[in-house]
Amino acid sequence: MRRPAVSDAARLWEIARDTDVLDLNSSYSYLLWCRDFAETSVVAEHDGRVGGFVTGFVRPTDPTTVFVWQVAVDDALRGRGVASAMLNFLLDHLAHQGVSTLETTISPDNTGSQALFASVARSRYTSISTRKLFDSNDFPDQHEPEELYVIGDDSNRGEQ
Repeated sequence: MRRPAVSDAARLWEIARDTDVLDLNSSYSYLLWCRDFAETSVVAEHDGRVGGFVTGFVRPTDPTTVFVWQVAVDDALRGRGVASAMLNFLLDHLAHQGVSTLETTISPDNTGSQALFASVARSRYTSISTRKLFDSNDFPDQHEPEELYVIGDDSNRGEQ
């Protein structure tokens, strides 16, 4: 596990593209994630190649919360605990900055991501709460609704 570098951006874009689940951001955005949000993002290497990533940012309105934008793992590494290891690495790394809460959004039919984040909450012996954040009508395209998942000791504060 390590912070991403700009040279990792193309690989992050490839992994996201190949999931067929994530909203694929522009290749430019992955360059910016690796440059400007490296401190709040993680890549997992396997055999010298990036095999997974987490992109996130500390919420400007709440410096105790990291919002996870995307989590993706290469097909060859799925089912090996890479995603939860990256999320725990991120939380451990940011704890010294006072980050104690993790947020993300998950569509209601994405049971894999729901299970992942519930597992992270359990492994950290903390709570998780959910609530609707965006309805499908909030999006200009055919996007599914998104529910907010809040992991941390103050998970009931997800109303912010």
